Amino acid sequence: MYSHIPSNPSIAQNDFTLQKDGELDLKVLLFNYLQYWPVILLFILGGFSSAFLFNRYSTNIYKVESSILVKDEEPTLGMDLFESSGLGMLQGKSNIENEIGILKSFSLAEAAISGMNLNVQYFIEDFFSTSQIYGSLPVMVSVDWNKLQLVGGRFRLEVIDRDSFELTVQNDDFMIHNPADSYYKVKREQPALLEREKYSFGEEIAGDGFSFVVNQISALPGDVLLFNFVDTPTLALRYREELSVSPLNKEASILSLSLETPVRRLGEEYINKLMEMYLAKELKEKNKASENTVKFINGQLSGISDSLRFSENRLQEYRTKNKIFNLSEEGSVIFQRIQELEVERGLTEIKLNYYEVLRDYLNTNQTGDMVAPAVMGVTDPLLNSLVQAYSELQADQNTLSSNFTDKSPAVRENSTKIQNIKKQLQENVNSAVINTQNLIKDLDDQVRMLDIDVNSLPETERNLLGIQRQFSINENIYVYLLEKKAEAEITKASNMPKNNVLDFAKAGQLPVAPKKSLNLLIGMILGFIIPIGFITVKDFLNTKIDDPKELEKDIKVPLIGMIGRSVSEDKIPVLNNPRSSVTESFRSMRADMSYLSPVRNNLAILLTSSISGEGKTFVSINLASVYALMGKRTLLIGLDLRKPKIAEDFGLENDKGMSTCLSSDIPWQEVVKPTGHKDMDVILSGPIPPNPAELLLQGKFAQIIKEVKQVYDVVIFDCPPVGLVSETKELFPYADISFFVFRQGYSMKANSQILNNLVEKGGVSKIYAILNDVHIDKGYGYGYGYGYGYGYGNNSYGYHEEVQLPWWKRALRRK
Repeated sequence: MYSHIPSNPSIAQNDFTLQKDGELDLKVLLFNYLQYWPVILLFILGGFSSAFLFNRYSTNIYKVESSILVKDEEPTLGMDLFESSGLGMLQGKSNIENEIGILKSFSLAEAAISGMNLNVQYFIEDFFSTSQIYGSLPVMVSVDWNKLQLVGGRFRLEVIDRDSFELTVQNDDFMIHNPADSYYKVKREQPALLEREKYSFGEEIAGDGFSFVVNQISALPGDVLLFNFVDTPTLALRYREELSVSPLNKEASILSLSLETPVRRLGEEYINKLMEMYLAKELKEKNKASENTVKFINGQLSGISDSLRFSENRLQEYRTKNKIFNLSEEGSVIFQRIQELEVERGLTEIKLNYYEVLRDYLNTNQTGDMVAPAVMGVTDPLLNSLVQAYSELQADQNTLSSNFTDKSPAVRENSTKIQNIKKQLQENVNSAVINTQNLIKDLDDQVRMLDIDVNSLPETERNLLGIQRQFSINENIYVYLLEKKAEAEITKASNMPKNNVLDFAKAGQLPVAPKKSLNLLIGMILGFIIPIGFITVKDFLNTKIDDPKELEKDIKVPLIGMIGRSVSEDKIPVLNNPRSSVTESFRSMRADMSYLSPVRNNLAILLTSSISGEGKTFVSINLASVYALMGKRTLLIGLDLRKPKIAEDFGLENDKGMSTCLSSDIPWQEVVKPTGHKDMDVILSGPIPPNPAELLLQGKFAQIIKEVKQVYDVVIFDCPPVGLVSETKELFPYADISFFVFRQGYSMKANSQILNNLVEKGGVSKIYAILNDVHIDKGYGYGYGYGYGYGYGNNSYGYHEEVQLPWWKRALRRK
């Protein structure tokens, strides 16, 4: 209870809110959590311990890094026309982004894994974890991937001796890998069954859907090894997702490759193999142009070689038969001129043939590499630039299509560029075909003009000139094609990848995971947050009255006193343990009563509550007892005719009482019973009547109360809960002071509205609130403690004597 309460209740109410709300709320919140400090500390230690164990037994993860220099291709003559044009054909093309796409492509990962033999994974078991091993293996498992195989599950191998081992299935979560359709696997419904448990090294182990051989390397008897099979597409997808490729910085064209793995050597070898396949793929792409050039020239040579052989034989036969070997001076001049025109015409026909092949290539939407125009002697810089740009865009499209869908923005943007440049290329090729055809026609006209001069020569010489002319044309074209073929083969042999490896893969010496310090910090934070969150949610969902401050805000009358929970099981601690802190709280109520009512003699006090079980009878009995200890003649009247409890607490028989007086002519003096204390009597409620409300409304009850007040100094009314029955409302006028009892941790918060309605709507005056059974410390600042009553707590410093219960009973009572 408060140490001092002003005589004016309204002033008392105002004094309760003198402290700043913000400061008080912070204290309440802090003390609310501090009362659970053992639980919070336990959770923090638990979180720290869990993080420590996680760091201790989790697998270390290492980061493997390497770098590649990506060289920008120098634009050929005429490329700047498209890069600076407004057509948008080459704008936005990022060589770095394309190379990143290639390095993270599924096809490149699949090629790297296919060359590393990673389809069998080996593990060893520790006490708490399982670790993958790589490199120095005690056994080697050979798998025939051309047959059905079980993937996903796990086998356990235990070496018996140098020649045999025991094999069991540890994890039966298998899927069936079909080599005919390796990208799609089906779940195996039946468990994998082995023919027997003991096998010999080198023996084929076959069954329904699997076939493999275990070979001995350095295994010793007693060694235990776990292994499982993983198909190449699954591994490629996994490593593709785990690989990180990013530019070293925004300005540099250096790509950094990194991979986090528990096996450092495996990560290093995979990234090195990936870079090897990347450079091989780039070189293969560059060699395709030379290979296609050689293929095109070989096709031209196959036709011209037959013509050259035929014309050579015909020339030799004609010279032998006609015994003529050289032309006359006039014939030589004519032949020289015709030969020049014919050679030019032959080379022009080769260009026309190339243009027609290129046109067919574009019209049929082929995707193979095109032969560069410069190889065939086409010196048009615009056409060369268009063909090169078109080839690069097609290569980019193949890379993007292997990583993204056709509807992705990158693929659609690149397709638009291809269509734009293809349209320009088709127009240029069609124009080149027409111009070349016109040039051939002009050359034919010049040759026909020279044929007139040829007719003036003798017949023998004229025939020789015709045969020798045909031979020279075929010979010059043949030599020209051989030169171009040699150039293409030299180019292929001298090709090198434009990109190169700066740093080969190297794993860090320290693991990047688990992050031990961070995990310990997170464990402690979670250990702190979890109980705090639970307490916060519990308080938020709590519908019971716990906080006196909150109760003060909710009710319209002053909170006069708080009665703590007694550590003993005594129902009347005021009489049986007068030095207890609970007894002292009732003494404080008695002392402060003079401020609440001017009545000094014949004081009538009424106690009620909202529902049963809130301690109304306990407060009534002990409040009466504290007045009796003072020497006041006190009478406790049990007016709860429906559910009487006073008789049980005093050890009396409820054979007669107030119901007896009201329902018969028996005077009230005859139903008064002694309590064992000389200054305290009690009128029990008596046998439960059928009409308790009507009995209390009789005029006889008012007469009894009037007479009682003349005999006793203090009269205490133990009334039924006003929230459950109606007759209590009729009893308020008989009291000088009324108390409404709440119980901490029991009374509903909504019950405060019942008290407010009595004041605002029922017109009840001089009614105050009491909080009973205070045992939850909300940090209100009044110093009450668990089980020691309001105002003193555990630290009584010798002023109070408490009857201590066993610890397990105290724990149960607190619950």
